[in-house]
Amino acid sequence: MPLPPIIQVGDVLLSSEILTERFCCDLSACKGQCCVEGDAGAPVTMEEIAEIEDCVDTVWGDLSASAQAVIDRQGVAYTDQEGDLVTSIVRGKDCVFTYYDELNGIHDCCLCALEKAYRQGKTRFCKPVSCALYPIRAKQLGNGLTGLNYNRWDVCKAAVKKGQDMDIPLYQFLKEPLIRRFGEDWYQELLEVADMLLQEL
Repeated sequence: MPLPPIIQVGDVLLSSEILTERFCCDLSACKGQCCVEGDAGAPVTMEEIAEIEDCVDTVWGDLSASAQAVIDRQGVAYTDQEGDLVTSIVRGKDCVFTYYDELNGIHDCCLCALEKAYRQGKTRFCKPVSCALYPIRAKQLGNGLTGLNYNRWDVCKAAVKKGQDMDIPLYQFLKEPLIRRFGEDWYQELLEVADMLLQEL
């Protein structure tokens, strides 16, 4: 019996694809293109904007001159065409907090200056939770509910293949950011629901 298309865990409605699809980021293939492709920045909350603003001086030296100019002109975030708050971007696509470097032998990899500073212990904020959750997209639905959908993108084809090869379900690959966003208790409930539903397949 197939899974229902939408599953509710607590106050969260999630697409069943989040339980069934396999996914594991493959930086050697994509080189972090999700940070620089697209027509808007990463979704952020007002609370995250405040935390990002506190980090700007720390990461300033890692940002391109173009990114610095954008931040000077409009700040770290703006409201996009859909009315959502998103990180500022350069040339209509690159997040202002991206920089290029080598990572684990991967040359010209697109990395996050915010996450770099956090990993080095220089700041307390890692990066917007929307970035950490990708390819899951979260949306407030009203009545206290949050919707989670799996966003398919050609950029992530290699991640899908790697996830299939390693048999890593999307909800397990994103365990840490899901806990960061919804809490440990919620994630444990998700595991219980997933185990029950997947046993019926």
